[in-house]
Amino acid sequence: MCNFSGPGLVTFNGKSGQDITNRLKSQYARLPVGLNTYPEKLLNTVDVIDAREKAILVGIAYPPEVSRVQVEEYLEELAFLADTAGADVGKSMIQERRAADPGFAIGSGKVDELRSMVKASEADIVIFDDDLTPLQARNLERELACKVIDRTGLILQIFALRAKSFRAKMQVELAQLEYMLPRLTGQWTHLSKQKGGIGTKGPGETQIETDRRLVRSRIALLKKKLRDVSLQHDTQTRGRVSVPRVALVGYTNAGKSTLMNMLCPQAEAFAENRLFATLDTKTRRLELKINKLVLLSDTVGFIRKLPHTLVESFRSTLDEVLQADFLLHVIDLSHPGFEEQMKVVGDTLREIGVRHPNTIEVFNKIDALEDPATLLDLRARYPDAVFISAARGINLSELRLRIAAHVARDYTERKIRVHVADYKLIGYLYEHAEVTDRQCIDEDIELTFQVHKNNLKHIDALTGHLAI
Repeated sequence: MCNFSGPGLVTFNGKSGQDITNRLKSQYARLPVGLNTYPEKLLNTVDVIDAREKAILVGIAYPPEVSRVQVEEYLEELAFLADTAGADVGKSMIQERRAADPGFAIGSGKVDELRSMVKASEADIVIFDDDLTPLQARNLERELACKVIDRTGLILQIFALRAKSFRAKMQVELAQLEYMLPRLTGQWTHLSKQKGGIGTKGPGETQIETDRRLVRSRIALLKKKLRDVSLQHDTQTRGRVSVPRVALVGYTNAGKSTLMNMLCPQAEAFAENRLFATLDTKTRRLELKINKLVLLSDTVGFIRKLPHTLVESFRSTLDEVLQADFLLHVIDLSHPGFEEQMKVVGDTLREIGVRHPNTIEVFNKIDALEDPATLLDLRARYPDAVFISAARGINLSELRLRIAAHVARDYTERKIRVHVADYKLIGYLYEHAEVTDRQCIDEDIELTFQVHKNNLKHIDALTGHLAI
């Protein structure tokens, strides 16, 4: 039986299987740069790449559905992704096609042109904005004589670089393994010979079948560990049910962490002008002037073509979004494609099962707008939105008022009369509701309190017979 008893350690029936570990390490190394981080390395802090690789970007337009202009914008984002991963972007190439070439994604003429670009610029890596099949990637690497990676592999690499907590590292590793699994055949056809021995299913099992089984075992273990972590997190947060919860969502680099730092300066979240600076959900206390407390959570940013494996792997982290009473959708107003980014966020939220009617749209970075008329036009188009600059603290008081208004409407006032000796109930109300008035009448106490909707049913069950 195969067990993974620690990061990168494979054992069979309690005995070390270092040969299997070494083989998996070598297999990871053969993968493109976005996937070649072995779990042992991934589960430790991954250092930023020192020697920056020269990269060429490739995009494919499929008019009229996807125009060349759109692909040019997509390549700008891809360049930002590549820079975040540690590459120096030089030239780029766009080809218009009706459909992707099954063998190379681009046409043979463009392959020749790309080969010349790689040679002339001494590029180390070619990055495609579209996902590549294992066959396409292998053919391109052979023809170009350099590494080839697609958008998904690049994003996986960035997530591996950004992962800090044990939970985030497990989530990234899970996404990497699920992405790698169908590519085993394409990467290691030379390992197709049959073998037998300890740890295999029998004498007829091939090397690739063994490797697939090892990877599937690791995937199953990671999923179990992530479920355990999620259950532990749910247990820890169950006591917060009476406190309103607000989640920050938005496209990556929209300014969510900066906004959290401005709203909750007592505990700063990591903010940087880099994509996916936040992978772990961070929750902070936000005090409002209406004497209400809310829990504000900063979540991982979304992006166009976010790999499905990552969405699934980070589903447990995004539970904060599912459990939130309402959302703050932070939008980078300075980005020319901000409306498309808004759509990407909405589509991704629906993919994880979030259809939240209570959402405040927060347009950030208004200080970057040069023409005041643009802001007036946007206010007219989005009358219910709040327009701010998180970095400069502009209009944050308006945002706080809007949050307070959303929170206040979720509270209901109750009034009861309870015996003065009922310490348990009185203590519970002071802990789980907001007592606004207290009057002593003979041996009774009249309590007026406000209770949040999350706790209303339980408190009504406890106090309904005492209502006045």
